[in-house]
Amino acid sequence: MEKLNNWSRQTFELDVLRTFVTGLELNSFARAGDRLGRSASAISLQMRKLEEQVGQPLLRRQGRGLVPTETGELLLGYARRLLTLNDEAFSALSQVTALDGQVRLGIPEDLAETWLPPLLARFADMHPAVRLEARVDSGAHLQADFQSGKLDLALTWANPDAPQARPVVEQDMVFIAASDWRHDASKPLPLVLFDPPCGFRDRATTSLDRAGIAWWPAFTSRSLSGLYAAVRAGLGVTARTCENLPPALAPLSAGLPDLGKITLVLHANTKTSPGRPGPRTRDPRASACKALTLTFFPPP
Repeated sequence: MEKLNNWSRQTFELDVLRTFVTGLELNSFARAGDRLGRSASAISLQMRKLEEQVGQPLLRRQGRGLVPTETGELLLGYARRLLTLNDEAFSALSQVTALDGQVRLGIPEDLAETWLPPLLARFADMHPAVRLEARVDSGAHLQADFQSGKLDLALTWANPDAPQARPVVEQDMVFIAASDWRHDASKPLPLVLFDPPCGFRDRATTSLDRAGIAWWPAFTSRSLSGLYAAVRAGLGVTARTCENLPPALAPLSAGLPDLGKITLVLHANTKTSPGRPGPRTRDPRASACKALTLTFFPPP
């Protein structure tokens, strides 16, 4: 590895730093690859070159994942600052005038308290004149409100082929139960489910039917908190990702079918709205939507 005595001639590549930061923020470099559109081998090569450039290990293995070393923690702070400055410059140069207007954003419950708030906070810092209205709801309601024009942007699970939908990241869908939950295999599997329509519900029930495993809807809810409360109480199992999984709940795999992956997609309407300014003038809402979309898909 190259030593640290030549820092004056070193220049970090921003796309490599973005991979480094995204992998640590998502707790998975595989997820980072999905989000950034890079293969696992490309991600591995970037991290190896970054460590060679720094001259010290940046990551260490902990359990099944990777966490930053002391040097990695130090670089992480600087990398975030560099990327923020890069994104601010890109946003400033891409807009002829300051952004204003209103953006109505729909967010699924399991992302409302994890990686999404820092992205929205950064957007608010970069575009203080934009009024951002965020609403947390089920994916089916968010998608319906987007299609009816009540939302400008909506993050939902599944439906990656829907019109105006752009994949953000893929995650594993798993069965989830209370840590001490036990099931009598001679009885139908009790399921804790969202009301239909729900992509998680459809995938779980279809997979169980194909595997020949009997099930019954033991509990239904319209909220994720209600869903998790029922699972925590031992009323049955549910199907979700491991994102923001509450304490006392854990993935359950023994004797159950693999549920595969589910895609988080961004539904975005960044075109000029009917009745709004024409193509030669700036539509404040459309411009603000484009800027917020860049928050989820930053430039390389």
